[in-house]
Amino acid sequence: MDILSQKRRIYLFLLVLTVASTVGLQGWRTLINNFAVEAAGLDGLGMGVVQSVREVPGFLSLLVVYLLLVIREQRLAALSVLIMGVGVAATGLFPSVWGLAFTTLIMSFGFHYFETCNQSLTLQHFDRATAPMVFGRLRGVASVGNLVIGAAIFLLSPYLEYAQLFALVGIVVALVGAALLWFNPRDTETQPQRKTMVLRGKYWLFYLLTFLAGARRQIFVAFSVFLMVERFGFSVREVTALFVLNNAINWFAGPWIGRAVVRLGERRILSVEYAGLVLVFLVYATTGSKAVVAVMYVLDHLLFNCAFAIRTYFQKIADPADIAPSMAVGFTINHIAAVIVPVTGGLLWLLHPAVVFYAGAGLSLVSLACVQFIRTPERP
Repeated sequence: MDILSQKRRIYLFLLVLTVASTVGLQGWRTLINNFAVEAAGLDGLGMGVVQSVREVPGFLSLLVVYLLLVIREQRLAALSVLIMGVGVAATGLFPSVWGLAFTTLIMSFGFHYFETCNQSLTLQHFDRATAPMVFGRLRGVASVGNLVIGAAIFLLSPYLEYAQLFALVGIVVALVGAALLWFNPRDTETQPQRKTMVLRGKYWLFYLLTFLAGARRQIFVAFSVFLMVERFGFSVREVTALFVLNNAINWFAGPWIGRAVVRLGERRILSVEYAGLVLVFLVYATTGSKAVVAVMYVLDHLLFNCAFAIRTYFQKIADPADIAPSMAVGFTINHIAAVIVPVTGGLLWLLHPAVVFYAGAGLSLVSLACVQFIRTPERP
């Protein structure tokens, strides 16, 4: 894969912005649960509300199609990272449910709109044999950035307040986005993209897998760390240590999984992911061991590396001009359930936390069944 010669500029552009975006999200996620419990006094329902608000911008990702009428996709990607950084930097200043909801909304608009552009640009600029490895490499290198920010939070958390830690992460992310606003990474021509919303019957399986992934993932994002903090008493340094371990593993796992998708195909790789997630959720629901919960958290992060195979499956069946609008529509579909799941899960949490994770296991089983319908054309 000669990504550093013919397509060097677009690769480096996406790499830098991906690192910045994932560092911002990692820093936010590392701090948010402890900040919510210790500084803002949130319970499971309050945290569910904040996490549902976080998914509203994902639900509105289809608006990216219309933003592309007035701004180039590359510039929108950089602007989104800038906005994300502003939201992260402001988070520690508002220790309340509605304050967190407001800053989370800003951060999330930046993150989700960048991810929409990132996925679209990767699929447009790299062919079906290369795109899985690019996605894998981007995740692997982003993990290095996450290791740095995780280590920084681990070392600085005893000395800095939450507001200072959020500001440190957010300002770094915003500066990266601002620096790349006027950078032109285009070094190869791509198929012109449709500037209207695209919904096609032949993409039904992509839509369904994307919807299920959104519902299932939100159970993990909203409640796994919350479980560790509320029930098992994980400190911010312990949560940070787990994040660092996850990224150390993903540094190597991301590129390896990218190569595995090329060699084995999307159906096999996604089957491994979903079967593993059934186990993860069932253990979350039943274990009373702090160590076992930590292991399941690491395993889930490892399996999440496989998720980009849904997008590379779409690349193999899609019309080239449909990629940008379909990534925007896909993000919206992904977040239909994600807007509802955290609040619903928060209500179920008040009854019994295990019910939330049993629901995650059920969604994973449905996904495992659906992925068996994947069929891709032979490589030309």
